[in-house]
Amino acid sequence: MTARHDGGADQERQVIDWLLAGDPALRWQVLRDLQGAPDTEWQAERARVASEGVGARLLALAGEDGQWAGGSFVPEGFTPADWKAEGQPWTATTYSLTQLREFGLDPSTPRLQEIVELVGRNSRWDHDGQSFWDGEVDTCINARTLADGSYFGLRLPTLTAWMLAEQQPDGGWNCERANGSVRSSFDTTINVLEALLELERAGQGTVETRRARHAGEEYLLERGLFRRKSTGEPADPGYLDLRYPWRWRYDVLRAADHLRAASLVDGTAPDPRIAPTIEHLRNRRRADGRWLLDEELRGRVWFTLDDGAGLPSRWVTFRALRVLRWWDAGQRA
Repeated sequence: MTARHDGGADQERQVIDWLLAGDPALRWQVLRDLQGAPDTEWQAERARVASEGVGARLLALAGEDGQWAGGSFVPEGFTPADWKAEGQPWTATTYSLTQLREFGLDPSTPRLQEIVELVGRNSRWDHDGQSFWDGEVDTCINARTLADGSYFGLRLPTLTAWMLAEQQPDGGWNCERANGSVRSSFDTTINVLEALLELERAGQGTVETRRARHAGEEYLLERGLFRRKSTGEPADPGYLDLRYPWRWRYDVLRAADHLRAASLVDGTAPDPRIAPTIEHLRNRRRADGRWLLDEELRGRVWFTLDDGAGLPSRWVTFRALRVLRWWDAGQRA
């Protein structure tokens, strides 16, 4: 583990400049969340996501039927043998839509609105041929579908009600509930929490969705974001690794960034129970003020966003800085 490092103002400026030298999908968020730029400035940069960089590249890869790679969850023609040889693919429609949401592509973008309609008309889930925006039976898949649909301007009340009914007694969610699991999963829970927060941002939150979200957030907080409640040991050593894109995977930076976003929506201060995660993030900072990408998830992708595992990552660095600034501001308040 890298020794804790807190750089000075000059180094911070160099890191910000490095982030701003990245893609428009990252730059607009740096301007808004780290620079405090005027709305007109970051919104102008955000508008470029549809026409430049990785956002435009991904948007252009959608087919005439609105789908990516010809499928909802896996590419057309992708076989179990392919999965075994390559790992889980990330190029089909569900993960592509999620990536565009995380890039912050403006939901009003005409081509995106066309895609959303085409996907509803043409895309069917591999599970049992369900219409895409109706969801299927996997909680993680349905959570991303709910988050994406809400962000892109859809109302999905049936899927929302289904998600609330899937909540476990301990406050979280688990994709294995249909197979009898009564314990929640960190991975599943973070996907659902992001969906419920997206509902809130879209003006579709209710007393019930807020109650469910708060209970799910409490599930994570009770466990210090990465520990087993029963033993206090890390539930998975990989939860302490830092990565992006996350896909369906959980890690402490993803959880902390969600809690940051939720606190801004709820108007609440940072919860002190995430202090160990904050210390972990500080300890992982390199002497040059940046953070490394610990892992690139195995599997087929359209393109990569950083230079590779073990190297400095703009996306990880941005999110780590954003979390630390939120935390530090909360301590000064």
